[in-house]
Amino acid sequence: MKMASSFNKLHILLCLLFATQTTMTRGQTRVDFYGTTCPRVQTIIQATVQSAFQTNPGVAAGLLRMFFHDCFVLGCDASILLSGTSTERTARPNLSLVGFEVINAAKSQIETACPGVVSCADILTLAARDAVVLAGGTTWQVPTGRRDGLVSQASDAVNLPAFNDPISVQISKFRDKNLTAQDLVALVGGHTIGTAACAVFSYRLYNFSGTNQPDPDINPTFLPQLRALCPNGGNASTRVALDTGSVNSFDTSYFVNVRNRRGVLESDAKLLSNSTTLAFVQKFSGAMGVPQLNFGVEFARSMVKLGNTELKTGSQGEIRRVCSAIN
Repeated sequence: MKMASSFNKLHILLCLLFATQTTMTRGQTRVDFYGTTCPRVQTIIQATVQSAFQTNPGVAAGLLRMFFHDCFVLGCDASILLSGTSTERTARPNLSLVGFEVINAAKSQIETACPGVVSCADILTLAARDAVVLAGGTTWQVPTGRRDGLVSQASDAVNLPAFNDPISVQISKFRDKNLTAQDLVALVGGHTIGTAACAVFSYRLYNFSGTNQPDPDINPTFLPQLRALCPNGGNASTRVALDTGSVNSFDTSYFVNVRNRRGVLESDAKLLSNSTTLAFVQKFSGAMGVPQLNFGVEFARSMVKLGNTELKTGSQGEIRRVCSAIN
């Protein structure tokens, strides 16, 4: 009888311990979530991204931007990958996104290796990390375990940070995702790779705020270079490097350019208009006399924070069979 009583007590304690652990891990991601269920997932994604990068290095910026645009709308739930009428992909800020074929290719191989296990949301999150590493950035461990969302509406894209957002709006949009001003500056540092169409910044060059003058925040020595790339009335779809002189390298030169008033987007230039964001630009750019921050390390930390906003895990959402459609 004593032995049975002791067994029951032990059983109750183990159940309580399991329940506590379950409560602690529910709604969270963790590193190596697929360690036993799909151990080759990271290898497959890395190889797929690398193959695409070797053909077109610009795909790195495309995958990183896609990750941002996904996470800022309903969290990192692969809602950006759904195709169809009035989905997020059809919203104006998302029309220039590239790299969907890379995610689809990785998903196809993963479904062959371990069907129904790995979410498209995790594939995109891992692919964004791999893209940064291929462009020369610091690697980091990516917590996984996300589920794919069931909702994708173009109207929700209004929450995305915009190229002409004042700094107060930028800070507010990031704060809504539980991200600080430091996270904002670190993540905007992703502009160290990638390009922008003349259409989204040429107004700064010729008729800023209806003045028929250029944006005074543009360095006068930089203005002729931008005007040569985007002549007044020229091809609005021409693409220009966001980080002049280092378009395909994940480095700190973007912050040096911003500090020297050579930011291409108005939102980049506005980082200097706030004392807090300005301080982080200086810390990331290596400004003399300023305590430095390691951009690669801080970018990685902010990426993990962004990737864990508005999580869908456990029984929420689903594991899509294909990334472009709900099951």
